[in-house]
Amino acid sequence: QVLLVESGGGLVQAGGSLRLSCVASGRTFSSYAMGWFRQAPGKEREFVAVIRGSGASTYYADSQGRFTISRDNSKNTVYLQMNSLKPEDTAVYYCAAQTRYISSRYEAAYAYNYWGPGTQVTVSS
Repeated sequence: QVLLVESGGGLVQAGGSLRLSCVASGRTFSSYAMGWFRQAPGKEREFVAVIRGSGASTYYADSQGRFTISRDNSKNTVYLQMNSLKPEDTAVYYCAAQTRYISSRYEAAYAYNYWGPGTQVTVSS
């Protein structure tokens, strides 16, 4: 069992920044692929970014250049630095972990076997 807890969400004006954090339990965190997803009201959950155990990262097209995913294995924590936020970034942001191989389609929610409860990000115009 792996527990994930997100933090860092809040209300920010358009153009502002937020840094989300996700702390994971588990003794082999460094091997997990860690992803960020988001879900806006009335919309499906969508992929934001992933960082693999190797440190390689992939971003959703709209996130590229504005968001940066990183990890600190000594703290069992993954971060999502979000800059130049837009009102359309408003959503609940979820942290997800792939603790064993499920799929290399990291943009798909089914590739992850653990999820956090989410943290709300609201960007005002």
